[in-house]
Amino acid sequence: MQKSSSVAPAASIDLQRLRRIFASPPKHVPIPFADEREGQHPGGDIRPAAVLMPLIERTRGLTVLFTRRTPHLRSHAGQISFPGGRSEPQDATPAETALRETHEEIGVAASHVEVLGFLPSQYTTRSGFIVTPVVGAVRTPFQLKPDVSEVDEVFEVPLSFLLDPANHRQGSIVTEGEVRNFHAIPYGDYYIWGVTAGILMHFYWFLSAADTE
Repeated sequence: MQKSSSVAPAASIDLQRLRRIFASPPKHVPIPFADEREGQHPGGDIRPAAVLMPLIERTRGLTVLFTRRTPHLRSHAGQISFPGGRSEPQDATPAETALRETHEEIGVAASHVEVLGFLPSQYTTRSGFIVTPVVGAVRTPFQLKPDVSEVDEVFEVPLSFLLDPANHRQGSIVTEGEVRNFHAIPYGDYYIWGVTAGILMHFYWFLSAADTE
C-alpha cells in the first residue's frame, strides 16, 4: 500500500480558523486520487445521504469522532464511519439529515452541534448513495447514547494525526473483476478506509487549498 505525497496544511488548526475558512472557502480544491468520489455505483437509483464529520475541541487539540458499525449490518458491516445516513422527506437540507442521523445513531442532539460548513464534493458510493459531507463542531461536555443495533463503538482520533500526510495510504482491491482504488488512514487497531477516508482526504486537500489562496 502506497503513501500519499502532498503538502500538509498548517499545523495550527482550531475552530476559529475553520470558521474563517468555511466562511470564505477555497475556490479550487484538487482531488488527485478520486476513485471513491467519482461514480462507482454500478447502476440503479442514487439516493441522497449525508454524514457529519464531528469535530471535538479537547485540551490537546481537535479530535474527530468516528463510529464502528455493528458486524451484522447489511452494508459496510464493521467498518469505521461518520454518523449519518439516507435523507428522509422531512430533511430540508443535507445538514438536517446529518444532524438527525447523528442524534439517532449516537445520541448527540442537533442543538449540541455547530455546523461549520460543507465539503464541496459529494461521494457516490457503490451501495447507491450520493453522500454530502457536513463538518460540525460538537460542544463539550456531551453524553453519548449509541444505538446498539447500528453502532458497535464510538471513538475519537486526533485531527493532527488525520491531517499528517505520513499517515495517509492508498490501496486497491479487485471487486467483481474491477480494480477499485481507495484511501486509507490506519490508526492503532482501527483501519479507516473507503468513503470515510476519502472524505478525510478531501478535508485535507480543502485545508491545503485554503492555505495557498
